[in-house]
Amino acid sequence: MLAVLAIVGRPNVGKSTLFNVLTRTRDALVADVPGLTRDRKYGYTRIGDRPAVVIDTGGLVEGPDGVERLTATQTRKAIEDADRVLLVVDGRAGLTPPDLHVATQLRRSGKPVLLVVNKSEGLELGTAVADFHSLGFGEPVAVSAAHAEGLETLMSRALDGFAAGTEEAPAPEENAIRVAVIGRPNVGKSTLINRLLGEERLIAFDKPGTTRDSVYVPFEREGQAYVLIDTAGVRRRARVHDTIEKYSIVKALQAIDEAQIVIGVLDAQESVSEQDASLLGLIATQGRGLVIAVNKWDGIARDQREAIRAGLDLRLDFLTFAPVHFISARHGTGVGDVMDSVKVAYRAAMREMPTPELTRALEAAVTSHQPPLVRGRRIKLRYAHQGGRNPPVVVIHGNQTQHVPDAYRRYLENYFRRVFRLEGTPMRVEFRTDENPYAGRRNELTPRQQRKRNRLVRSRKRGKRQ
Repeated sequence: MLAVLAIVGRPNVGKSTLFNVLTRTRDALVADVPGLTRDRKYGYTRIGDRPAVVIDTGGLVEGPDGVERLTATQTRKAIEDADRVLLVVDGRAGLTPPDLHVATQLRRSGKPVLLVVNKSEGLELGTAVADFHSLGFGEPVAVSAAHAEGLETLMSRALDGFAAGTEEAPAPEENAIRVAVIGRPNVGKSTLINRLLGEERLIAFDKPGTTRDSVYVPFEREGQAYVLIDTAGVRRRARVHDTIEKYSIVKALQAIDEAQIVIGVLDAQESVSEQDASLLGLIATQGRGLVIAVNKWDGIARDQREAIRAGLDLRLDFLTFAPVHFISARHGTGVGDVMDSVKVAYRAAMREMPTPELTRALEAAVTSHQPPLVRGRRIKLRYAHQGGRNPPVVVIHGNQTQHVPDAYRRYLENYFRRVFRLEGTPMRVEFRTDENPYAGRRNELTPRQQRKRNRLVRSRKRGKRQ
């Protein structure tokens, strides 16, 4: 088994920067603001010849309250999961009372601790680590996470005593379905993921904006592997003033791009806003499969439910391909149905559509409803083939396809969707105009060849008239 290393320390000592450089990613949100990380974040590292799992955690503070208390709980769980703890301190700030508090917490855990003195670039080694010997965790390791200095020494010390192991750091499950959970702040995204996992894996707090970063959580249900991506709530740009929240939104939009399927979470106790519709429309534009979960349904009176359904149909009429489920993430009502629809949407998004079957479907669609005339000539659609997946793309070849109206394009999209059962995913129909194989060849002929060609054409026309 790979060794598990938890990165722990007071706020703003560079824990997330160290996590990013060890995992060679930018998965952890980094800014010069204390308390940015709140949930646990897992990643794989291989510095030197030894793979390991690393866990980024939120900063520990003395006397935590509110969301800080929940952050501390997440950090304690990371410490429990770890084989060794990397206690990160700030070499430029020196030893501080918050560092002493964290060290006390780690002694109580009984876990092996390696002291990591960060931000030590440009400092004499003895000066950088001198203050921290008093913590009693042995010889500190001086590093600079921002400049990637001292990492090989750090990992050599961190993995000292663990079996070497020959396996590679595991890659994400190839067959895992990547599912991003997206929505406005405080609609219950983290609560939904916790319900699916059966544990308080993510912080769920009755305050908008609790989740600031995107958190990737492996998960398995009924034999199918998933990676659930919890994201920060997305609000209207005019209301986003905090720099950190702007970064969070970027991470959420990146999660949409990385996901294969998106669960769009709405709050049943609030009407569908323009921002909800805009966000869900963005998901469809990106070509991601979409399942809509209307949360907090248990708190809605029966006589109000029909009005809410009607409002959804009106505001989200452009998302007819997306199934809608009315759920209670807190109580688990309807959550299983959401995941069933996720699987259906994934299969539709990745469906193989053979060229012969697509062409037959095209012929049936054209027979049922002919394309319109353009300048007295009818648009001819000859054959179709698949041009991509996630979302499914159907490429249609023919003549004058540049004149196909949008209404007829939508007709074909709906026809293919019905024939190939493309539920839960957007799809795209693209047109290609076939080139005339004889175009340009006349000018390539010699004068004698052109006269011969003209005589042949006139002869064929006379034969047709006779």
